[in-house]
Amino acid sequence: MYQPLAGHAPAPVTARMENHGGQMLKVAMQTGNDLLARAGSMISYEGFIQYEPNPPAVRQIARDWMTGEGAPLMKCSGDGLLYLADYGADVVVINLAGEGISVNATNLLAFDAQLTWGVERVKGMAKFAGQGLWNTTISGQGWVALTSRGTPIVVDCGGGEDETFVDPDALVAWSPNLKVKGKRSFKAQSLIGRGSGEAYQLAFSGQGIVVVQPSEDSTDRLRFRG
Repeated sequence: MYQPLAGHAPAPVTARMENHGGQMLKVAMQTGNDLLARAGSMISYEGFIQYEPNPPAVRQIARDWMTGEGAPLMKCSGDGLLYLADYGADVVVINLAGEGISVNATNLLAFDAQLTWGVERVKGMAKFAGQGLWNTTISGQGWVALTSRGTPIVVDCGGGEDETFVDPDALVAWSPNLKVKGKRSFKAQSLIGRGSGEAYQLAFSGQGIVVVQPSEDSTDRLRFRG
């Protein structure tokens, strides 16, 4: 009988979502507890699980995505174990307990379908970048899985007067109650970010967290639209 290599056998299920290694997500699927996941992210599953690409609920919300960019989603339903990944990116699992999170679309891997979600324009950014910046907001009771190009850091803004500045290409997610504003920096243009033209930073203030990845690869990021 085949014996799995030590450290590579599936771990017992203890939660709805868990990391299986650093770059894989394991989801315990149950009938009636559907999941929305990035299309094409399924790498393996056990049991009976069905997939519906671009379900009606996703199409309805996608109409508000005026930039035309986002994460194509599929609905997963059934019983079993589902394994998801996104080209070897690190996976970050968050259990929302009534609060919310604002996520860059390219960093969204999966979330419970019963959560409240939608696409919103980040206020105060249009004057810096044409149409502005759009993010996916998710709130309620349930699980969310994000991806990060490398192990991310979580910055606690602390609620003081000091602002936290982040390169847009390195931004993964933040608490939606934080205040956000854009900042141009000509002097820092050659030091911050890898894009052409003016250097932009996002300034966060208030009480909440900001999740930042150690990557500024703009080839697969939700960019400012001018």
